[in-house]
Parts: sequence; structure tokens; C-alpha cells
Amino acid sequence: MQAADWYAAHGKMPRLYVPATFEPGGNVTLPDGPARHLTRVLRLGPGAPLVVFDGNGREAGVRLADVTRKQATVVVEAVWPGAGESPLAVHLGQAISKGERMDYAIQKAVELGVAAITPLYTRRGDVRLKGEREAKKLAHWQAVAASACEQCGRATLPPVHPPQTLEAWLNARDEPLRLMLHPATHSGLDAADAPAAAALLIGPEGGLAPDDVAAAEAAAFTPLTLGPRILRTETAPVAALTLLQYRFGDL
Repeated sequence: MQAADWYAAHGKMPRLYVPATFEPGGNVTLPDGPARHLTRVLRLGPGAPLVVFDGNGREAGVRLADVTRKQATVVVEAVWPGAGESPLAVHLGQAISKGERMDYAIQKAVELGVAAITPLYTRRGDVRLKGEREAKKLAHWQAVAASACEQCGRATLPPVHPPQTLEAWLNARDEPLRLMLHPATHSGLDAADAPAAAALLIGPEGGLAPDDVAAAEAAAFTPLTLGPRILRTETAPVAALTLLQYRFGDL
């Protein structure tokens, strides 16, 4: 059975991220979060069908088999390769913003097919995370990315890397197309051939500082302008990723 057959047979159903190995006929114990959602929020019981994905490109049609107060187990009935991945692998370097703005940027980037996200510390950024606070925030961002995958149908979970300085991120870039959101008189999308990978740099509120721009240009980043209006830091990746996916990807 393939994905289309499973959905045709069962209609709309929950779709959850479960980092496990799926084998037809095998049992999988759900993590606490998905288990609570299914049993306490959706109030599903044994026999209910759903779809799970492992974050590495595989999906499975499963049924709830055993539900207790402490855990929920599913039996795997069918496994298939996931879909929804763009031919263009974009690594987003996103300056860290406060609260829900960063969540929004990550959520929409995942929906638009981003391959990886690195939160960045920039000169004008006003968020600095350390120790346990950074670890908690990173876990939260990873959960935001997983939830976005559940919603948009992706079976591959793009990693949200630990925050790092802009300098460190720039030094690690080797993508053939490298773009930064910054005013310019030409288009950064003029490449004749579609690249396999791209890096996209989004600055904080107030934009990239001159030193940041100079460092990005030294790392072979080309300015990309998105018109005469100034976009918020959480809106900019949505617009830029849409253009990249339309120009070189699958939109």
C-alpha cells in the first residue's frame, strides 16, 4: 500500500512526527507528546488510523493498538517514501528575533521547503542566549519545525542547528548560490543555471550592520533586494524563499 491508497481508504487523519524505525507488522511506542495529543486531546482509541513520519524521509500508515494512561503503541501496516522535498536545498541563516517572530520565521521556512536553519547572532541583534536558556530555546525551535512538517506533509525534518555567530556561519558556507537580504541595484537571482543548494542570510530588525554586510560579501554572498518596502525579519524569509523556490525549486 502506498500513501495515496492509505489516505483514500482512511480519509483525513492525524499526521505525527515519530523518530523511530518503521517496519510493516512492527510495533512502535509513541513519544509522550504525540501519545498525549492522540489520547487526551483527540481522544482516539484502539484501531484509529493515522500517519507517522520519521523525519528522515519515510512515512507509515499505522493504527493505535494499545492505549494506557502512561503510553500509546501503534502497529505499522504500511511504509512508503515521503514526498514534498524541494530540489533546491536552502540553508537559512536567520538572525535571532524575540518570541513568536522567530517561531513564525522557522515555521514558514519549513513550509516553504528549507533544508536547514541556523539561528544567528549578528551585531544589531538584541537576543543573546546562553547555557540552559539556549538549549531550551533550541529544543523549542526544533519542535516548531516538527509541527510545521506535520502540517505541510514533509517527511524529512530540516535540522535547526544550535545558534552561532554570523562569522562562524559564513566561514562554513560552500553553497554555489549565496544570497543576503540587502538593498542592491541588481538581482541576486540572475544565475542562469539552477543550483542544487543555496544559502540565504536574513538580518535582524534594523538590517545587517555594515560590518556584517562586508563579511557576507567577502564570503561570496550577493545582495538580494525584495522591492521598495522594508520587510520585518520574520516576513523576509517567507518572501525570499518563495522567490527562490519559484526560480530554482518546485513552486
